[in-house]
Amino acid sequence: MKLSVVFKSLRSYPALRVVTGSLQSRAFQPDFIPRDPKSKPVRHKYPAFYDPYGARPPSSDKIIRLVEQIAALSPKERNFIGPTLRDRLRHPMIPPVLVEGMDLSPYGGSGAGSSKAEKKNVEKTAFDVKLVKFDAAAKIKVIKEVRAFTNLGLKEAKDLAEKVPVLIKQGITKEEANDIIEKIKAVGGVAVME
Repeated sequence: MKLSVVFKSLRSYPALRVVTGSLQSRAFQPDFIPRDPKSKPVRHKYPAFYDPYGARPPSSDKIIRLVEQIAALSPKERNFIGPTLRDRLRHPMIPPVLVEGMDLSPYGGSGAGSSKAEKKNVEKTAFDVKLVKFDAAAKIKVIKEVRAFTNLGLKEAKDLAEKVPVLIKQGITKEEANDIIEKIKAVGGVAVME
């Protein structure tokens, strides 16, 4: 159906068919003037570099002396220029920007100490269980328990148990970890929670 519409529109404007080509129709743009294919593209002259403020007047001697004095300061002394100037000009102090608990201000600010304190107070929720050792007589029982916790095949569980010390379960709750440790202890192995 779309193809028939195109052909009908081309038949209705035979002059445009020559200008636009056989596959295009400009029926809805009667004021269309095609670009001359032989014309060269227009080249605009751009400046060598862009300065949004235009030409600046030369700095005064007072400013030049001030810049030289600042450049002569040590980096530690330069760090105090901003806060001192802010206090002198009575500008309000901008609070540090915190993104996902990280302090992105250049000096660490007061947020850095509080985020460290928060990290200490955060309780660990995900635990890992590590098989440390087991008795040689209890090897088969330990392998069976490892198979039960990890859903591995017999060969994979045997290879895992032989690489002692090894993590047997990761990212589980404290209750699950204690349950696994008790079961391994019951069959003659030693496991720890990390």
